[in-house]
Amino acid sequence: MKPKLQVLDQTISTSTKDGFEYICITDIARYKNSGRTDDLIRNWLRNRNTIEFLGMWEQLNNPNFKPVEFDGFKKEAGLNSFTLTPKQWIESTAAIGLISKAGRYGGTYAQKDIAFEFASWISVEFKLYLIKEFQRLKEQEFKQLGWDIKRNLAKVNYLIHADAIKENLIPETLTQQQINFVYADEADLLNVALFGITAKQWREANPDLDGNMRDHANVHQLVCLANLESMNAHFIEECLAKPERLIKLNELAIRQMRVLVKAATPLLSGDD
Repeated sequence: MKPKLQVLDQTISTSTKDGFEYICITDIARYKNSGRTDDLIRNWLRNRNTIEFLGMWEQLNNPNFKPVEFDGFKKEAGLNSFTLTPKQWIESTAAIGLISKAGRYGGTYAQKDIAFEFASWISVEFKLYLIKEFQRLKEQEFKQLGWDIKRNLAKVNYLIHADAIKENLIPETLTQQQINFVYADEADLLNVALFGITAKQWREANPDLDGNMRDHANVHQLVCLANLESMNAHFIEECLAKPERLIKLNELAIRQMRVLVKAATPLLSGDD
């Protein structure tokens, strides 16, 4: 489910289709008049400047846009007899800048640049707050994407780590339960090296939190964890004993976390 925007106490739905981001202009219209949202959108579409803006956006972004049909609407726009609905515009010109959704959670959605234009027609103040909230949402999504990439990196390294365990630490005679214990034991080796506690100790200390300690790790810790998994796989292949591996991994974790935290801290001295 796409996140919603909160603008001046008005909830605005968002959507994504074919790489374009859309904002519900029906929700924007509710800020002006909650009982006449369709009328407001149709009145906006009657405006000649609106038709020219929509046509220019389509020509820049939509290779299947129908210019002949667009010219017909542009000639009629502004006349007292001219009426136009989002559905008519979409079907006649093959437009992609507007989307008309039916049903309980339906409404008219517009590509973000078009939605900002509609918001300006509704209220300049609302438009400015909408842009600010949309930018905040994009920054939040970008940060989450970065966290997900780091988390997936740790998962990929876990596969390398698990393969090294399987090839070097698990004899064929072990039961599945014993095998699972070996994997968990090696995972806890990394947990202790980086976090200072085992998975069980973390769960006992955080009974109200969902997931495990790695789900609640920050980006620096996830990067470090990915590196520790790679190094532990190497140490296992080198046949280093577990106590020796723990010491080396802990020393590595300390060095890397210092570097990562220092790199993320803005320089306050102003020195070159």
